[in-house]
Amino acid sequence: MKNQVIYILLFIQAFFTPTILAQESYLSADTNQKLKLFDSSEPLPIQLKFSLKTVKRNTNDTTYISSYFYYKDKTDAYDSIKINLRARGNFRRDVCYNVPLKLKLKKSLTKGTLLEGNKKLKLVMPCMSNNNSNDFIIKEFMAYKIYEIVSPNHFKTRLVNIQFIEEKNKKLKEHDLIGILVEDIENVEKRLGGKEVTRRIHPFQQDAVSSIQLSIFQFLIGNTDFSVDHLHNDKLLFMDKKFIGIPYDFDMSGLVNANYAKVSGIENLPTKITHVTQRAYKGYAREESVLQSVRQEFIAHKDSIFDAVEQLKDFFYDSDQFDKAKEYVADFFEIIEDDKSFNKYIATQSRKK
Repeated sequence: MKNQVIYILLFIQAFFTPTILAQESYLSADTNQKLKLFDSSEPLPIQLKFSLKTVKRNTNDTTYISSYFYYKDKTDAYDSIKINLRARGNFRRDVCYNVPLKLKLKKSLTKGTLLEGNKKLKLVMPCMSNNNSNDFIIKEFMAYKIYEIVSPNHFKTRLVNIQFIEEKNKKLKEHDLIGILVEDIENVEKRLGGKEVTRRIHPFQQDAVSSIQLSIFQFLIGNTDFSVDHLHNDKLLFMDKKFIGIPYDFDMSGLVNANYAKVSGIENLPTKITHVTQRAYKGYAREESVLQSVRQEFIAHKDSIFDAVEQLKDFFYDSDQFDKAKEYVADFFEIIEDDKSFNKYIATQSRKK
């Protein structure tokens, strides 16, 4: 009888130990140390499975569907976390095959995983399931990385390689996509020590330096689809006794030059343009000394910005798309480095009201 008990215990140990070790392999070596989703610059392999039709029809700002987020973290096996997700945005919901997503995660389920510390995330998906759309995503990610150089007040992002399994007409269709994970504004608040402001704050009440940084950056990428006045594609934080805007969503920019992009009508433009690759400055008038100071900051960051551009070269499917993006950034520096061009396209175009 004693020998039988020993055999049973050995069998239980041999059978269950690998499973326990497999579960523990996804946890941090130090249980008090949070794994940082945005600390790595390597694209994160993830897998999603859901019906696009259901997401588009049955989700909105308050309605989510349940799903799973599968990811690989330093292993070749997927780990999974149960999530809730919904579609974001109205325009791309109508014109795109895929839609950008908002993900909600439970704190108890993310503890000890790569996603710990993130209650919400945005996932930017390519508009269509083809290589051109994937390149548009790389260029939008490029814009986020440029703004990281320009301003300390930014959203953290990470590229993801998405194996998207679409449930369609009782069949499964697989798509290989590139996406961007964007941290939630609540995490930005904690990281920067600020508080989001959702009421309208006139641009002249917002911090002059950060406002000019944001506006010249939007000019750099050729984006008109934002408003610091109406908080369109712009989150406003109150920090250090200042109102500071943080931009996001750059798919309508000339840098990205997506095939569905169009010049925004959110505000009247001081410069009439007909295509997104044309630039129009939407910043507000500030003291000349502050404007010139920020201008010189951009010029000083030139090498770092081109380094960030070059680091993404190998991610492009179409090398011509990379070349056009790099040339677009170079065109910006031709303007900002030349006194006459800077005055013509930026300084004299600043809004007075």
